[in-house]
Amino acid sequence: MGTVITVQGHFTAWYPAERATVRLAVAFDGAKREGVLASATAAVQTVTDSVKRLHDPDAGPVTWWASDRIRVWAQRPWNNEGKQLAPVHHAAISITVKFKDFDALADWLTEAATVPGVQVSGIEWGLTEAKRTSVTTEVRSRAVTDAADKARVFAQAIGLAQVTATAIADPGMLGVTGDPGAPAPTMMRAAAFAAPPPGGASLDFTPEDIEVSASVDARFEAD
Repeated sequence: MGTVITVQGHFTAWYPAERATVRLAVAFDGAKREGVLASATAAVQTVTDSVKRLHDPDAGPVTWWASDRIRVWAQRPWNNEGKQLAPVHHAAISITVKFKDFDALADWLTEAATVPGVQVSGIEWGLTEAKRTSVTTEVRSRAVTDAADKARVFAQAIGLAQVTATAIADPGMLGVTGDPGAPAPTMMRAAAFAAPPPGGASLDFTPEDIEVSASVDARFEAD
Protein backbone atom coordinates (compact mmCIF):
# COMPACT_ATOMS: atom_id res chain seq x y z
CA MET A 1 0.00 0.00 0.00
CA GLY A 2 1.32 3.46 -0.93
CA THR A 3 1.87 6.46 1.32
CA VAL A 4 -1.15 8.75 1.75
CA ILE A 5 -0.44 12.46 1.30
CA THR A 6 -3.12 15.03 2.20
CA VAL A 7 -2.63 18.67 1.24
CA GLN A 8 -4.51 21.91 0.71
CA GLY A 9 -4.04 23.89 -2.49
CA HIS A 10 -4.52 27.64 -2.84
CA PHE A 11 -4.56 30.14 -5.66
CA THR A 12 -5.27 33.88 -5.80
CA ALA A 13 -5.58 36.14 -8.84
CA TRP A 14 -6.49 39.79 -9.42
CA TYR A 15 -8.75 41.06 -12.20
CA PRO A 16 -9.65 44.61 -13.30
CA ALA A 17 -13.08 45.74 -12.13
CA GLU A 18 -15.80 45.78 -14.80
CA ARG A 19 -18.76 47.09 -12.80
CA ALA A 20 -19.27 49.66 -10.04
CA THR A 21 -22.25 49.58 -7.69
CA VAL A 22 -22.91 52.96 -6.06
CA ARG A 23 -25.06 53.38 -2.97
CA LEU A 24 -26.62 56.74 -2.14
CA ALA A 25 -28.56 57.80 0.93
CA VAL A 26 -31.05 60.67 0.84
CA ALA A 27 -31.98 61.98 4.29
CA PHE A 28 -33.67 65.06 5.76
CA ASP A 29 -34.93 66.04 9.20
CA GLY A 30 -36.85 68.98 10.59
CA ALA A 31 -39.71 70.20 12.72
CA LYS A 32 -42.40 69.90 10.02
CA ARG A 33 -43.25 66.49 8.58
CA GLU A 34 -44.60 67.93 5.35
CA GLY A 35 -41.47 69.97 4.70
CA VAL A 36 -39.13 67.07 5.43
CA LEU A 37 -41.08 64.73 3.18
CA ALA A 38 -41.23 67.30 0.38
CA SER A 39 -37.47 67.91 0.53
CA ALA A 40 -36.69 64.20 0.43
CA THR A 41 -39.11 63.61 -2.43
CA ALA A 42 -37.58 66.43 -4.47
CA ALA A 43 -34.02 65.19 -3.91
CA VAL A 44 -34.95 61.64 -4.84
CA GLN A 45 -36.68 62.86 -7.99
CA THR A 46 -33.61 64.82 -9.03
CA VAL A 47 -31.31 61.84 -8.56
CA THR A 48 -33.56 59.25 -10.18
CA ASP A 49 -34.20 61.50 -13.17
CA SER A 50 -30.44 61.71 -13.75
CA VAL A 51 -30.16 57.93 -13.46
CA LYS A 52 -32.99 57.29 -15.92
CA ARG A 53 -31.21 59.39 -18.53
CA LEU A 54 -28.21 57.07 -18.30
CA HIS A 55 -30.00 53.76 -17.88
CA ASP A 56 -29.77 51.36 -20.79
CA PRO A 57 -28.82 47.70 -20.13
CA ASP A 58 -27.20 47.40 -23.57
CA ALA A 59 -25.76 50.77 -24.59
CA GLY A 60 -25.98 53.15 -21.62
CA PRO A 61 -23.46 53.53 -18.79
CA VAL A 62 -26.05 52.45 -16.18
CA THR A 63 -27.05 48.79 -16.43
CA TRP A 64 -29.38 48.61 -13.39
CA TRP A 65 -30.72 50.73 -10.57
CA ALA A 66 -33.20 50.52 -7.70
CA SER A 67 -34.54 52.63 -4.84
CA ASP A 68 -36.37 51.94 -1.60
CA ARG A 69 -39.60 53.52 -0.47
CA ILE A 70 -39.22 56.75 1.48
CA ARG A 71 -39.28 56.05 5.20
CA VAL A 72 -40.75 58.78 7.41
CA TRP A 73 -40.65 58.75 11.20
CA ALA A 74 -40.49 61.10 14.19
CA GLN A 75 -38.72 61.17 17.53
CA ARG A 76 -38.67 63.49 20.50
CA PRO A 77 -35.09 64.23 21.58
CA TRP A 78 -34.00 65.17 25.10
CA ASN A 79 -31.85 68.17 25.98
CA ASN A 80 -28.97 68.20 28.45
CA GLU A 81 -31.36 69.23 31.23
CA GLY A 82 -33.48 66.11 30.84
CA LYS A 83 -36.35 67.88 29.11
CA GLN A 84 -38.05 66.24 26.17
CA LEU A 85 -38.18 68.54 23.17
CA ALA A 86 -40.62 68.91 20.31
CA PRO A 87 -40.74 66.08 17.75
CA VAL A 88 -38.13 65.95 15.01
CA HIS A 89 -39.32 64.39 11.77
CA HIS A 90 -37.05 62.32 9.55
CA ALA A 91 -37.28 61.08 5.96
CA ALA A 92 -34.77 58.75 4.33
CA ILE A 93 -34.37 56.60 1.24
CA SER A 94 -31.53 54.62 -0.34
CA ILE A 95 -30.71 54.41 -4.05
CA THR A 96 -28.43 51.83 -5.69
CA VAL A 97 -26.99 52.28 -9.20
CA LYS A 98 -24.74 49.94 -11.19
CA PHE A 99 -22.36 51.44 -13.77
CA LYS A 100 -20.27 49.83 -16.49
CA ASP A 101 -18.67 53.10 -17.65
CA PHE A 102 -16.43 54.50 -14.91
CA ASP A 103 -15.93 57.89 -16.60
CA ALA A 104 -19.70 58.34 -16.70
CA LEU A 105 -19.82 57.24 -13.06
CA ALA A 106 -17.38 59.98 -12.03
CA ASP A 107 -19.36 62.64 -13.89
CA TRP A 108 -22.67 61.47 -12.45
CA LEU A 109 -21.36 61.32 -8.89
CA THR A 110 -19.99 64.84 -9.20
CA GLU A 111 -23.53 65.96 -9.99
CA ALA A 112 -25.44 63.69 -7.59
CA ALA A 113 -23.26 64.39 -4.56
CA THR A 114 -24.11 68.10 -4.74
CA VAL A 115 -27.88 67.53 -4.48
CA PRO A 116 -29.02 68.70 -1.00
CA GLY A 117 -29.64 65.78 1.35
CA VAL A 118 -27.70 63.26 -0.76
CA GLN A 119 -24.80 61.33 0.71
CA VAL A 120 -22.69 58.83 -1.23
CA SER A 121 -22.38 55.79 1.04
CA GLY A 122 -19.76 54.01 -1.04
CA ILE A 123 -18.80 52.14 -4.19
CA GLU A 124 -18.37 48.41 -4.66
CA TRP A 125 -16.26 47.22 -7.59
CA GLY A 126 -17.15 43.94 -9.24
CA LEU A 127 -17.03 41.68 -12.29
CA THR A 128 -19.69 40.76 -14.82
CA GLU A 129 -21.50 37.44 -14.44
CA ALA A 130 -19.71 35.99 -17.48
CA LYS A 131 -16.30 37.03 -16.19
CA ARG A 132 -17.12 35.73 -12.71
CA THR A 133 -17.93 32.28 -14.10
CA SER A 134 -14.76 32.22 -16.18
CA VAL A 135 -12.37 33.30 -13.42
CA THR A 136 -13.98 31.03 -10.83
CA THR A 137 -13.26 28.03 -13.04
CA GLU A 138 -9.70 29.21 -13.68
CA VAL A 139 -8.85 29.95 -10.05
CA ARG A 140 -10.29 26.68 -8.75
CA SER A 141 -8.36 24.75 -11.39
CA ARG A 142 -5.14 26.50 -10.38
CA ALA A 143 -5.84 25.65 -6.73
CA VAL A 144 -6.08 21.96 -7.67
CA THR A 145 -2.79 22.27 -9.59
CA ASP A 146 -1.18 23.82 -6.51
CA ALA A 147 -2.35 20.88 -4.39
CA ALA A 148 -0.93 18.39 -6.89
CA ASP A 149 2.40 20.24 -6.96
CA LYS A 150 2.60 20.11 -3.17
CA ALA A 151 1.85 16.40 -3.15
CA ARG A 152 4.63 15.71 -5.68
CA VAL A 153 7.13 17.70 -3.62
CA PHE A 154 6.21 15.76 -0.47
CA ALA A 155 6.46 12.46 -2.32
CA GLN A 156 9.86 13.27 -3.82
CA ALA A 157 11.13 14.31 -0.40
CA ILE A 158 10.61 10.76 0.88
CA GLY A 159 11.90 9.06 -2.26
CA LEU A 160 8.59 8.33 -4.00
CA ALA A 161 7.91 9.14 -7.64
CA GLN A 162 4.35 8.14 -8.56
CA VAL A 163 1.53 10.32 -7.18
CA THR A 164 -2.15 9.55 -7.80
CA ALA A 165 -5.08 11.67 -6.61
CA THR A 166 -7.67 9.72 -4.62
CA ALA A 167 -9.91 12.56 -3.38
CA ILE A 168 -10.45 16.25 -4.06
CA ALA A 169 -12.94 18.33 -2.05
CA ASP A 170 -13.90 21.74 -0.76
CA PRO A 171 -11.89 22.87 2.29
CA GLY A 172 -12.71 20.92 5.44
CA MET A 173 -14.51 18.03 3.74
CA LEU A 174 -11.48 15.75 3.95
CA GLY A 175 -10.74 16.61 7.56
CA VAL A 176 -7.81 18.86 6.65
CA THR A 177 -7.09 21.65 9.10
CA GLY A 178 -6.10 25.02 7.74
CA ASP A 179 -7.88 27.72 5.85
CA PRO A 180 -11.62 27.10 6.48
CA GLY A 181 -12.68 29.38 3.65
CA ALA A 182 -14.84 27.97 0.89
CA PRO A 183 -13.41 27.89 -2.63
CA ALA A 184 -16.01 30.30 -3.92
CA PRO A 185 -14.17 33.54 -4.70
CA THR A 186 -14.80 36.94 -3.23
CA MET A 187 -15.84 39.06 -6.16
CA MET A 188 -16.52 42.50 -4.73
CA ARG A 189 -14.23 45.11 -3.28
CA ALA A 190 -15.71 48.00 -1.34
CA ALA A 191 -14.39 51.52 -1.79
CA ALA A 192 -15.02 54.55 0.36
CA PHE A 193 -16.07 57.69 -1.42
CA ALA A 194 -15.07 61.26 -0.66
CA ALA A 195 -17.12 64.38 -1.25
CA PRO A 196 -16.57 66.08 -4.61
CA PRO A 197 -13.86 68.73 -4.80
CA PRO A 198 -14.82 72.41 -4.89
CA GLY A 199 -15.25 74.21 -8.16
CA GLY A 200 -17.27 71.53 -9.92
CA ALA A 201 -14.27 69.40 -10.91
CA SER A 202 -14.87 65.74 -11.74
CA LEU A 203 -14.13 63.19 -9.06
CA ASP A 204 -10.82 61.38 -9.26
CA PHE A 205 -10.85 57.73 -8.27
CA THR A 206 -9.25 54.51 -9.45
CA PRO A 207 -11.30 51.30 -9.70
CA GLU A 208 -9.95 48.55 -7.47
CA ASP A 209 -8.79 45.23 -8.87
CA ILE A 210 -10.90 42.30 -7.73
CA GLU A 211 -9.22 39.58 -5.67
CA VAL A 212 -10.43 36.09 -6.55
CA SER A 213 -9.11 33.21 -4.44
CA ALA A 214 -9.87 29.53 -3.98
CA SER A 215 -8.75 26.68 -1.73
CA VAL A 216 -9.14 22.94 -2.19
CA ASP A 217 -8.32 19.89 -0.07
CA ALA A 218 -6.82 16.89 -1.85
CA ARG A 219 -5.63 13.43 -0.92
CA PHE A 220 -3.02 11.53 -2.92
CA GLU A 221 -1.39 8.13 -2.80
CA ALA A 222 2.32 8.00 -3.51
CA ASP A 223 4.32 4.93 -4.56
